Parts: sequence; C-alpha cells; structure tokens
Amino acid sequence: MESLCMTLKPNANLINVSKGRGNGGSFLWGESIRGDLERRDFGRLLWKSLRAENGVRKAKPDVYCSAPTPDNDTDPTEEQADMFETPQADPKQVASIILGGGAGRRLFPLTSKRAKPAVPIGGCYRLIDVPMSNCINSGIKKIFILTQFNSFSLNRHLAKTYTFGSGVNFGDGFVEVLAATQTSGEAGKKWFQGTADAVRQFSWVFEDAKAKVVKHVLILSGDHLYRANYMDFVQKHIETDADITVSCLPMDDSRASDFGLMKIDGTGRIIQFSEKPKGDDLKAMQVDTSILGLSAEDAAKYPYIASMGVYVFKTKILLKLLTQSYPFCNDFGSEIIPSAVKEHNAYLFNDYWEDIGTIKSFFDANLALTDQPPKFEFHDPKTPFYTSPRFLPPTKVDQCRIVNAIISHGCFLRGCTVQHSVVGIRSRLESGVNLQDTMMLGADFYQTESEIKSLLENGKVPVGVGQNTKIMVLKKLRDHKKVFTLGLGSQS
Repeated sequence: MESLCMTLKPNANLINVSKGRGNGGSFLWGESIRGDLERRDFGRLLWKSLRAENGVRKAKPDVYCSAPTPDNDTDPTEEQADMFETPQADPKQVASIILGGGAGRRLFPLTSKRAKPAVPIGGCYRLIDVPMSNCINSGIKKIFILTQFNSFSLNRHLAKTYTFGSGVNFGDGFVEVLAATQTSGEAGKKWFQGTADAVRQFSWVFEDAKAKVVKHVLILSGDHLYRANYMDFVQKHIETDADITVSCLPMDDSRASDFGLMKIDGTGRIIQFSEKPKGDDLKAMQVDTSILGLSAEDAAKYPYIASMGVYVFKTKILLKLLTQSYPFCNDFGSEIIPSAVKEHNAYLFNDYWEDIGTIKSFFDANLALTDQPPKFEFHDPKTPFYTSPRFLPPTKVDQCRIVNAIISHGCFLRGCTVQHSVVGIRSRLESGVNLQDTMMLGADFYQTESEIKSLLENGKVPVGVGQNTKIMVLKKLRDHKKVFTLGLGSQS
C-alpha cells in the first residue's frame, strides 16, 4: 500500500476523524482544531494548519501520520484526499434576492406606470423574467423580490407566472415578494433608501426557520439582459473561500464611467473599487485585462473591469455588514462593496450582458435581438426563459414582407413591411404600414372590427398602426443616438 507522508506541528494531537467506516476500522489524521468540525470545514482548517512560513508546505518523506488498522485494508490516502476536495455548491443552500424597487427614472416614460423590472423586452418577456429564469435554470428555488415603485404590474406578472399552483412549479422552493412597508421604530417609517437598505429592512427574513439552510445569498438586479448559470458563480465563491464575490466583465472606454470599476491582483482578489468614476479617476482605473484571459487585442479594447451588479455573500457576512459594520450605508455598489473591498473576490463573466438602464440601451438591446446572428437570443432548449402564459392565438400574417424581425404572439399583420424591428403582443399593422428599426411594445387588449370602424367614424384613433403609416429611424438621427419606441399599452 501507499502512505501519505506529512510532518505535523510539534504540538499536534492526533484525533480520530473517521470511525466505523468500511469494515469497522478507523484511521488517525491531523491536529485537534477547535470549532466546527464538519467534515469539509475540518479539511480546510487542517490544510491551513499544514502551511509553513514563506508559503512552504511542511511535508517530508518517511514521516508517517496515518496507518490502517489491521482489520481495514482501505487505502487511507483515498479517505484523506476527500478531505481536501472543494465542496460542491448546493442550490438548496443558496437564496437569491432580486432588486426590483428602483424608480427607473432613466427609462421614463416606460416606467411611468410600471416598475423597471416589469418593462417588456424581446416582444413577449419582461425584464424580471431574465433573473427569474436564470435562477430556475441554475436550480435556485429560494427567491425574494424586493419591490417599491409602481409595483402593481410587476406583482401581477409574478403572480401569474411564478406560483405553486400554475405557471412554473417550484416544488420545495418559493418566490416571495417583499414590498416596501412601514414597520415599528423611526427607521421603519422610511422607504427603501437604496439597494443595501432594502435588504437590511428585510434582514429578519434570513432568521426565519425556512432560511436556516441558506449559507449564501445571491444579489441580483432586475434590469439586466444576459444568460448565466449562477451556480458556477457560487462555486467560484466557495472555492476561493471569499466573504463576497463580485461578478465582473471587461469594459471599453465609451461606457466605463456608467459602472462600478475594480482592480484585481493575480489571484482575482479585488484591491480597489470605484463607483462610476469620471475624468482622471476613470483613467486611474485602467488595468491590463489580459489577466482575465483576454487576448492582447481585446485587452487594449477593453481596459476596464466593470461590476455587473451581481454579488454573492456568505449569509452571516451579509447580515454583519448591513447591521453591524456599515449600518448607515444604503447602497451596495457605491458604499458597501467599496468599503468591504479587502474582503471579496472577482468572478469573470465573459459573455453577452446588457444593462437596460436607459431608453437608448433598451432600444439597442431589443433591436440587437433581430440581428443575424444575434449576440443574445431567448431561445435555448436547455435554458429556456419563462414568462406569463397569456394563451394568445398565433400571429396572423397576410401578404407581408418580414425581414430580420421578431413578431410576438396574437398579432394581426396585413400587407405590411417589417424590417429590423420588434413587434410586441396583440399588435395590429394595417396595409401599407412600413416599420423599420422600430421597437413596438404591443397592446393590452383587442378591438373588434365594429369598434375600430366606430372610432374611425368619430375621428378617434384605434389601437394599432393605421394604413400607409411609415415608422423608421433615419440614418442621420441614428448617428445622433436618437431612438424611437412605439408603445400602445402596458402589456398585460
């Protein structure tokens, strides 16, 4: 048999960490360590205890610290190797918090009567469907959604789509909407003051019995477009034994000042964080992004590392930061994360990601879905995106020309042309209509032929786009970054 050779500290006490296994034998391994002796924690602490000064492992040949008992012929190195394996991330130990309470001023007027996560995307989806679907596809079934402004449309969509009785069935999971509310005490009379304050006001939720198993908390935004397996993110968090891990991506000069930027060392640990820097402060955040695995050409094009606004915390660390370390900090991106910069790592997400924070980004992201090939598409049989089952009829198309476009459910198109455009649900396009480079949100309801005739006779405008209407973005206007979005309703 083979034996593992290792020198222990001079005052190490051998303890029995595996007993009654195999044929009833046991083996001795390691140093007595106070505290929690769960198997994986013990392995981690033991490995740390075997470190020597200057980073040299205290290992010498021919010094034996393990041996099988006579009645057990199991190779002890197999048992010992298990102790050093990185624990696998368990979705049952992860809860996600989706921040959906922002006012969405930069998306006005789309947010005049709805919360930002309730804004339509891709024709038939809502922005909230993106993090919700990513959670479901990642196996995360403990989901909290924090809401505050104009939440009626959002709450209605969540109730229709993500419930136990209909829509997506979560089994042993749950979706809880945590709306801003007043509680006792002076602090309880205030609305959410920011992302961190919103979580702080509901920190008691994680003391609930059903949340005791939650060891990691995933903080997500409700206004981003991307596809991700969050458990890969959590696994990296566990492997590095980080208190906080921030998901990041390379960024170019044109948009860097819109994001929180960071610098990292060779191990991925964040050494500096700056929220939306400008001018010289922005230039100071430039780094060699080839450390993230980018080519020299891409590293020159993307000299910044931007935070995606996606974080994973150890639950106890999150509660400590919010209630003890920084009880008066109200925002994660601008206050909590920069203050705790020495305590967290970076995780690279090098795929499509878009922040739908402005009218322009909303418009560009929607039209980008019609490109060939698109940088992002909702269709993927392995990781589908979910939305409300509206039970609308198939779209009816009569003598139309459609090029690089998305046509949603329940539409009526007659003798029209649609190019490089997104047409939302229940839309009606009459003969001679020409849509080009247009985002059309859709409608809340249908009108009968008699209702349409009556409206026209009375000089009123029916829902839809009338005959011979042309809607397009001229190249000159497009170069000046002016965009047009046609909305006919709030899309129920």
